[in-house]
Amino acid sequence: MDREDKKLVYILIGLPALIITLFVGVYIGERHAANSILGSGATDTDVVTAAQFAPFWKVWSILDQKYVAAASTTVDDKIYGAIQGLTDSYGDPYTVFFPPTESKMFEEDISGDFEGVGMEIGIKDKQLQVVTPIKGSPADRAGVRAGDYILAIDGTSTASMSSDEAVKLIRGPKGTNVKITFLIQGAGKPVNKVLTRDVINIPTLETSTEPGGIFVIKLYSFTSQSPDLFRSALRDFVVSGDHKLILDLRGNPGGYLDAAWDMASWFLPAGKVVVTEDFGKNGPPNVYRSKGYDIFNSSLDMIILVDNGSASAAEILAGALKEQGVATLVGTKTFGKGSVQELVPITSDTSLKVTVARWLTPNGHNLSHDGLDPDYVVPVSDADIAAHRDPQMDKAVGLLTSEP
Repeated sequence: MDREDKKLVYILIGLPALIITLFVGVYIGERHAANSILGSGATDTDVVTAAQFAPFWKVWSILDQKYVAAASTTVDDKIYGAIQGLTDSYGDPYTVFFPPTESKMFEEDISGDFEGVGMEIGIKDKQLQVVTPIKGSPADRAGVRAGDYILAIDGTSTASMSSDEAVKLIRGPKGTNVKITFLIQGAGKPVNKVLTRDVINIPTLETSTEPGGIFVIKLYSFTSQSPDLFRSALRDFVVSGDHKLILDLRGNPGGYLDAAWDMASWFLPAGKVVVTEDFGKNGPPNVYRSKGYDIFNSSLDMIILVDNGSASAAEILAGALKEQGVATLVGTKTFGKGSVQELVPITSDTSLKVTVARWLTPNGHNLSHDGLDPDYVVPVSDADIAAHRDPQMDKAVGLLTSEP
């Protein structure tokens, strides 16, 4: 199967997992199995000699002979544990082996699970962290915020826990509770919050206006419906006769690459780079270029609002428009989530999710490694939140209404 025929899916905790071609997050597809570790076609660096692998079998034998509870561990348990140790050695939180139970749960997520607490999580600096809560979800209502660290789930420590393991503990049927221990950035001690799982409704897009003839598009996620909704919002903007636009991507965890690619094309001439899919040593890069809608022809003053909850496709769109000179970024540093994972079947009931590519901005900036730095850094304090102030929006409005 060709790469472009493969499907991608982006998993949100308790949200419908979406499957479509070119979806940012988890790359699902069928690929011929790699050469056997000792098989033909492997390079010298791929081959593991019997001498190198001997310690593994020696430890296996010693554990079988000496460990007091050896009978409670099955052969499959040992093999799965060894594979999980191998994937862990790569130091990538998104490269994960799924034993049968976890693999089945992942497949259920892909088929569309709508119940949970409504927050996207990821790994940042080896710590489980909230990327963003979904508006109106149990997590949002409980005051969970982007950047909060997750220390424990129902009393189980998240130290060294992958995001997929955390999903397994957090997800559950509507009406049930899960206790999560958060550490809020800048806070002195952890906080326990009991969240009641519910059906999650994902908002997509809202429009509004600000004084001074400013049109605002708030985009919550990049779904399959987002391009049509965005086009409709741009039509309203054009009809208004204004030329000042704020695109609010704060708290947007991403979604379909197709959506980000299409949206960028409204502002860029044909051929301009939107994003590059970098496969490293595994093949030539895949470059996504503007489709050339470019309806504004530079007659536009545009600001994009971002924060540490802006991730994945949101970073792709913001990075492209910033580096192509279309928009100015205001807010705080983005999350930094721009890798692509492929799901490879290992056996009939196990699978491997492996990172196969990373997203680079037009200037070659690695989104996974660094995120995006705004042109104007504007933090939001707890006092601002309590007083319902929005200094980031205020800064954007000020920049668009100030005289040159």
